[in-house]
Amino acid sequence: MPLSPGDQLGHYKIQSMIGKGGMGEVYRALDPKLERDVAIKVLPDTVANDPARLARFEREARVLASLNHPGIAAIYGVEDHALVMELVPGPTLADRIAQGPLPAAEAEEILLQIAGALEYAHERGVVHRDLKPANIKIDPEDKVKILDFGLAKALADPSAGAADDVTNSPTLTMGGTLAGTILGTAAYMAPEQARGKKVDKRADIWAFGVVAWEMLTGQRLFQGESAVEVLSKVLEHQPDLDRVPPKFRKLLARCLNRNGKDRLRDIGEARFLLQEPSTQPAGADVPQPRASRSGWMPWAVAGIAILVAAALGFGYYRATRPAPLKPMVRLDVDLGPDVALQSPAGSSTVILSPDASRLVYIATGASGVPSLFLRRFDQPTATELPGTQNARSPFFSPDGQWVGFTADGKLGKISVEGGAVVPLRSDAANSTGASWGEDGSIIHGLLLRGLFSIPAAGGDPAPLLEVANGEIGLQAPQILPGGKAVLFAADSTALDPNNATIDVLSLPDRLRKTVASGGMSARYLAGSDGAGYLLYANRSTLFAVPFDLGTLETRGTPLPLLDDVAYTAISFESQFDVSHDGTLVYRKAGGAATGQTMTIQWLDAAGKSQPLAAKPGVYGTVHLSPDGKRLAVGDGQAARGQGVQVYDLQRETWSALTFDRGLFINPVWSPVGRHVVFGSTDGLLWTRADGSGQPQQLISANLIHVPGSISPDGKRVAYFTVGGQATSVNQIWTVPVEENGAGWKAGTPQRFLEDLGNSTTTPLFSPDGKWLAYQVNAAVGSPEVYVRAFPDNGGQWKISTNGGTNPVWSRAAPELLYQAGDQIMAVRYSVSGDAFVPEKSRVWAAHVGGTFQDLSPDGKRAVILSPVDSPETPTAEHEVVLIQNFLDELKRRIPLNGN
Repeated sequence: MPLSPGDQLGHYKIQSMIGKGGMGEVYRALDPKLERDVAIKVLPDTVANDPARLARFEREARVLASLNHPGIAAIYGVEDHALVMELVPGPTLADRIAQGPLPAAEAEEILLQIAGALEYAHERGVVHRDLKPANIKIDPEDKVKILDFGLAKALADPSAGAADDVTNSPTLTMGGTLAGTILGTAAYMAPEQARGKKVDKRADIWAFGVVAWEMLTGQRLFQGESAVEVLSKVLEHQPDLDRVPPKFRKLLARCLNRNGKDRLRDIGEARFLLQEPSTQPAGADVPQPRASRSGWMPWAVAGIAILVAAALGFGYYRATRPAPLKPMVRLDVDLGPDVALQSPAGSSTVILSPDASRLVYIATGASGVPSLFLRRFDQPTATELPGTQNARSPFFSPDGQWVGFTADGKLGKISVEGGAVVPLRSDAANSTGASWGEDGSIIHGLLLRGLFSIPAAGGDPAPLLEVANGEIGLQAPQILPGGKAVLFAADSTALDPNNATIDVLSLPDRLRKTVASGGMSARYLAGSDGAGYLLYANRSTLFAVPFDLGTLETRGTPLPLLDDVAYTAISFESQFDVSHDGTLVYRKAGGAATGQTMTIQWLDAAGKSQPLAAKPGVYGTVHLSPDGKRLAVGDGQAARGQGVQVYDLQRETWSALTFDRGLFINPVWSPVGRHVVFGSTDGLLWTRADGSGQPQQLISANLIHVPGSISPDGKRVAYFTVGGQATSVNQIWTVPVEENGAGWKAGTPQRFLEDLGNSTTTPLFSPDGKWLAYQVNAAVGSPEVYVRAFPDNGGQWKISTNGGTNPVWSRAAPELLYQAGDQIMAVRYSVSGDAFVPEKSRVWAAHVGGTFQDLSPDGKRAVILSPVDSPETPTAEHEVVLIQNFLDELKRRIPLNGN
């Protein structure tokens, strides 16, 4: 039962999805009666549609609700096939472990709290059955809260038979936990649990030991490519206790005994073992060799030495001889017939995990907007990662357990197992890609600003490298092996890949140098002994050249390898990625640049659409002239398509207003329709709307200025700046202008919003010029639409209720419209003295199918930019190609070190 923000479940009001898995979907909701936020877990259909199981679940839930312990997230009740629970802030223990092993003192404190909560529950006959780091939260006061206590049993199917079918393992579905014969998550199951036998509190004690080992080492104890392999290791693998501090070895030995009878009898014993001083020296449990008592021992030793020497000699020969090169294997990746890949600017649409076991791609999700999907190659289908709507610039963590991305101007990460998105940086609008280093740092690029470094746990960004004069962005950064340098493509304001360069920044001394010219989307693929290959693309052609990691220099001439690699039309970024083992994935070009082809549509309130302009194109924004007879069409922000054009609706003709290559953004009309003002990398420009004359400078600046609107009297332009080096967020400004026979002249710009601390965009004057609507991209939460008085901006009124973008004033009625998801919302308003009085939002159009741009003068039809598939786009099942042993093919065609 999918829910959307604003939906009601009982008396609870849904705010947002937190995550989903085999145990149901989890939402953040407001309890208006008690004025508190709660978490609501909507039960899976297998439970909700089975009256017997639902009744059993409700009985179990009542038992779980009786638990009252500060270390256990509370259950408040059952509401309409959903479980209402305490909403616990803070990261999970899995998030904390992702930063590295925990110090012994910190691990001890957390384990003591976990043990205390388990002891309380076990004394009341409740077993967790799915204890793992993702089910343990650490609140802002460093207090532990265990989630989903006992839900595995509550959701179980009592009619299930013998449990030797490991395909029921939740790891196979990427859902975390499933109700069925085998309950829990494979990597944390006790051996008896993995065999489907009766489970008691000793299963929690085993899982406690597994979690403790993971906390102390920073790695999973049982790993594998599939659930079957993981369960096999659970049943056979002997944990290496020498990897944990001596203080914890006795505890883990007792918890991780495969014979349940020899484990700790009660979890309470763990508290005593944790607080017991460590007296065992490191390595004390390693058996020592006995002294020889036999006279023949020296002869035996000599014979053995000869055999060892021979074996070592043969081993050295085998180790030093060149490994045979494997043949290249090319595979089409079947993503399914309904997959619609998207290609937003900012790195590749398809990326590979470091071990080449997973593929992440951007495609249209159930919500109708682009989201991240994760596909394991040992599984037939992909999983949509919750909370990743409008994602772009995806990148993997070095261990492949996290995916970073930007969305709605923010940088975040999400576990490959799903769960909540962890925010990392709030001012990440106009991302040019990111890379996650082995030391835990993330290097992130921003348009017109440069490269920044932030911790993988989030924090303040540290500037690494500013864009140089004539550069628009430092694209697709990659931290090179060893973490001493970062590779990137430098995109010039000429907006031509032939003028781009591939550069390397040495991090210790911050020295930058160019290593190749004429390409974008560079990637390094390690070969051997510090030598490898630099891969980069110019439009659809992929090149390779040997690259020395020590000197950071190329050797030889680049060789073209592929000529069918897709690239994004608006940014020239190529759609390919490589894994550490030398596997290549790329999206096929299909004879055309990938994505962002739009049609311009009319849409009425009843949902009926019709073409407004027949010509598809790479359009970013569309605005109707004041009389509704022409369209001003521009590139999207950070896009480069067909420049600024005007379309005459009656004559059905196009007129170009810009002729040079460049970035031209969001043309807006003057009140009488004679001129348009638009943004560029050099500030604001104006030009005549009939195409006569050349664009002229209105505001000159080495910073992108994006106009929002011109006041009805034509005396002021409202615009926002795309954050430069001096500011981390977009800010709204207005500038007085004077129009005369010679053109336009600007006065001194004035910042409209002082010290807001959030990124603000899209400023729009009301029809009477007394109010300014704008969009706020806050550090936390969804974008929202606000209104302030102009020029006195002291009051502020929030217009949207559950997220809002693209505000548009109606000229036919006192209404302000905006987009929320796939809907257009309308808000009627009135004015009382100095106050703006908005009414409740209502749905104006239920299904937009694109991006809301403008409204006709009579207020009856909206202008929509709707994405379409190019007829030259290949079918989905053959759109993504995987090449195994690609590194061996490179070595065969371009040998390293002359070998």
